[in-house]
Amino acid sequence: MKMMNEVICGDALEQLQLLDDNCIDITVTSPPYNKKRSTFGWLVQTNRYADYNDSLPEDKYQEWQLAIINELFRVTKPGGSLFYNHKLRWSHGELYHPVSWIAKSEWTFRQEIIWDRSIAANIRGWRFYQIDERIYWLYKPIDGHLVGKELESRHAKMSSIWKMKPVKRSPDHPAPFPLILAARAIYSMPKSSEQVVVADPFCGTGTTLVAAKLLGHNYFGVDVSEQYVELARNRITNSESELEDIKKEMSKHVVKDPYKARKKRGTVNWPFAPKSLDGSQEAVSENSVNKSNRDDKPIAKEDEQTSRPSSKR
Repeated sequence: MKMMNEVICGDALEQLQLLDDNCIDITVTSPPYNKKRSTFGWLVQTNRYADYNDSLPEDKYQEWQLAIINELFRVTKPGGSLFYNHKLRWSHGELYHPVSWIAKSEWTFRQEIIWDRSIAANIRGWRFYQIDERIYWLYKPIDGHLVGKELESRHAKMSSIWKMKPVKRSPDHPAPFPLILAARAIYSMPKSSEQVVVADPFCGTGTTLVAAKLLGHNYFGVDVSEQYVELARNRITNSESELEDIKKEMSKHVVKDPYKARKKRGTVNWPFAPKSLDGSQEAVSENSVNKSNRDDKPIAKEDEQTSRPSSKR
């Protein structure tokens, strides 16, 4: 791949268009949110990017974002993923939801993850304080098979709600996401045991790229700001100083007795199993689990591959 392990200063869409098809494995990114700082209050106006105004007509912004994620689809290998961090926004009472343009893209929508930040950026009471952002896990199918590989239990147990406090504001960048957020997304993917290529076309100060390097992967980053690009390069050079955060995240991804092993042994402890005479929960055999799955469908089975063309249009 051209420009491997580099951070490029340039326009995200233009730089992606220079890449070959099917050269990226995983992307973790968070674009500017089109906060239109010229028309909103002091908090938005003081939360500024270097070299980018973050103020487009909403229709142009959504067209731009759709073009970006479709270009990411082209350069992503089949079986690869995009973790796209965005948020719900309101303007003059109107809701702008990222799904409105994601649904028009070429990607298969794998999951919506809630990033619980535990702190609100908006401090007015027009609605309940918004302490969440969204991470959309988008998937590029292999040969039209939409389900893809199953996550290991140690990764799946992280759940669809990621409780992580945002990084403290600094003069360097107004809104970096936590290093452990990028690390969790990358580390959980089925190919993470191999050396893969991780991209971020809005890399800012290089959080995704640092996570990729510390996890043993190659990276590719783009940002329009020369200031951020230089900060990202320096951060990557000194990335060992952030290794402990990566190790702490990896230490959470542990399951001593995964479901597949218990099912194979026939010792699955089923939450709704009948109680024995002494009040303890009975172990459920594999046949019982399979029968329960057929009759009551408490488990969503995703091991059957559904085939259809990967494009939703």
